[in-house]
Amino acid sequence: MRFRHPDGTTVHLSYCTNVHPAETLDGILAQLRDHCEPVRRRLGRDRLGIGLWLAKNAARALVTDPAALRGLRGELDRRGLEVVTLNGFPYEGFGAEEVKYRVYKPDWTDPERLAHTTDLARLLAFLLPDDVTEGTISTLPLAWRTPFDNVAAESARAALTSLAERLDALEDLTGKSVRIAVEPEPGCIVETTADAIAPLSAIGSRRIGICIDTCHLATSFEDPETALAALIAAGVTIPKAQLSAALHAEEPHLPDVRTALAAFAEPRFLHQTRTRTSAGLRGTDDLHEAVAGQALPDGAPWRSHFHVPLHAPPAPPLTSTLPVLQDTLSRLVGGPAPLTRHLEVETYTWQSLPTELRPRNRTQLADGIAAELTLARDLLVDLGLKELP
Repeated sequence: MRFRHPDGTTVHLSYCTNVHPAETLDGILAQLRDHCEPVRRRLGRDRLGIGLWLAKNAARALVTDPAALRGLRGELDRRGLEVVTLNGFPYEGFGAEEVKYRVYKPDWTDPERLAHTTDLARLLAFLLPDDVTEGTISTLPLAWRTPFDNVAAESARAALTSLAERLDALEDLTGKSVRIAVEPEPGCIVETTADAIAPLSAIGSRRIGICIDTCHLATSFEDPETALAALIAAGVTIPKAQLSAALHAEEPHLPDVRTALAAFAEPRFLHQTRTRTSAGLRGTDDLHEAVAGQALPDGAPWRSHFHVPLHAPPAPPLTSTLPVLQDTLSRLVGGPAPLTRHLEVETYTWQSLPTELRPRNRTQLADGIAAELTLARDLLVDLGLKELP
């Protein structure tokens, strides 16, 4: 979906296909047919943006087979779909029964991460619509926090610097600009937007910026105004933002709140949980650690890295951090000029919700994704953007 900002800039809204994990080219083509096109039809649009997730094997197959890549581009066109952004964070296995810490491998100290992201950039340059000259790829925040010493930090910096040089060469070759967006996430080396400033400044390339994920921002109790002001002051660009909402518990000391939270503690994904104390931010690596005992102080609200549907917050006594999303979005695109042009709805946890909240079939899932995109569209229109055909 495309929108015209009052300053004339085109802002793109997509939804991320990592909610339908497929790791082969055939699986991706089926995903477009069975999920993405039905969402577009529900929205009544001739064109829908998708944030495509290409796992390692699918990406490598497309890079080594130009005919297959042309076929994918043709299939996108036939189904009224367009790609301006890729989710390059998960490498493989995102549909496994247990993902947890595996999602952070390989990290930016591993040459395979550079090779894979280079593949993604080459593919995106080909998949971009003819009238779009810039694409974006979100990626992991360097690495999980341990172990990561100065040698590892220098290795990651060198890899991203090399990537920036490759992206310069790619634009010279294709006329298409691809930018990388490092995505802060709780528990990682770059956990917050503030953590991103030093490593991204050290790279010193506008090719490498930050991806603001509003679930992650909220989980770490970051203030959107403060966070964005610091990024702007430091000259850190925001190539991409992910529109997502975290799980919020206002009174985690209450037994019924603990019970409600426990229903979201599931075995597939990591749900880092945080609270604010007088000594600063405290947290656990996963939600089950927080609800099971005394690992986390419970005298103040908790937030958990669980992407809940934007349009359907959990029932009381829980809620979501949708207000943080709204505040952040208004600052990203509600000003005189947009701070980012690529927005992506990224609720990948539909099938990890408590059983009674999960979609029971493809139809219900498509309905839910369309409802999320409708909410995001309405927020953008309320900020003065005009939806384009």
